[in-house]
Amino acid sequence: MRIVFRADASTQMGTGHVMRCLALADELRRQGHECHFICREHPGHLGKFITEKGFELDLLRDGYSEDSHPTQIDGNGHAEWLGVSWQTDALQSQKVLGRIGADWLVVDHYALDALWESRVRPLAGRVMAIDDLADRKHHVDLLLDQNLGRSANDYEGLVPEHCMLLIGPNYALLRPEFSDARAHSLHRRQKADLGRILISMGGMDTPNTTSSVLKALESSVLPTDLNLDVIMGSTAPWLDEVLYLSKISRFDINVSTDVRNMAERMCLADLSIGAAGSTSWERCVLGLPSIAVAQAHNQSAILEALYSVGAAEKLDYPFDDVELIDIVNRFRKEPETLAAMSERASRVCDGKGIDRVLGWFNAKK
Repeated sequence: MRIVFRADASTQMGTGHVMRCLALADELRRQGHECHFICREHPGHLGKFITEKGFELDLLRDGYSEDSHPTQIDGNGHAEWLGVSWQTDALQSQKVLGRIGADWLVVDHYALDALWESRVRPLAGRVMAIDDLADRKHHVDLLLDQNLGRSANDYEGLVPEHCMLLIGPNYALLRPEFSDARAHSLHRRQKADLGRILISMGGMDTPNTTSSVLKALESSVLPTDLNLDVIMGSTAPWLDEVLYLSKISRFDINVSTDVRNMAERMCLADLSIGAAGSTSWERCVLGLPSIAVAQAHNQSAILEALYSVGAAEKLDYPFDDVELIDIVNRFRKEPETLAAMSERASRVCDGKGIDRVLGWFNAKK
């Protein structure tokens, strides 16, 4: 089969949409399928990363003319994220699909909805949407929402009757490295201790939350033997500031970009301070206790759901320095609290989501 992905990354929307599509594409390719990406050339796009992984890419031009200005459509509050009107994007995508063809079209973009999908679907065998919001209509055959606390009822009236819904973290699109490392990670957390903190606020971290976390920890009375492992994207706008803070810190801080061994880094960590986005499911698979921050409104529901089941502590955004330090200190003084959160987080998902999704792909050939 040939599967085409329409997803974007940018400094505004982050990298999560493209990264989870890449996780699915990697496994599809491993099974012998051909995968192709259509992305727009936004600032912070991941075009180079996609092609370095060996996938074909059509990079659509960014910017717009007066007749293609993005506007809110059918209540879509994220229309401006597209950079052009949905009609222009549909036309450009149709040209690519008409040239290469697609057995499946996978759409992962908050700015695209049933109007766009209806326009392009004649050029694809079947269409799948990946969504987190349940706030707009889709015209698709398969819809995936991997978020904890979501139910099929949330999409009532938003999808066609024939659409199959894959709902919940059991369908989270995670690379196999996480499920492969699960047993080892959970075993080592049976003897919990706080010596290493992983700080990961997403590939872009446009709000510069990483710097805020480092400054808060620096001003605390936490012991200097605490190791801080910071992970960012190489195009993150505040990377230079984070690197500077790491050099002048009293802590041992390691800053890495575009890491290829995230599961290993999570296994080594005793606690995570991170964004409440799709990486939340990676942390849960490995039983990594976390202090999570909702940096965007679409992360708020994830954060509340994780907190409600005891899989994470939550911080408001912007967060209070004293509250952050209090939570870290509590984990340091109460290792049993770390162990308990690890066990609860591990129940959320097992990392086999891609296998379950591919079962539906293959069933609908």
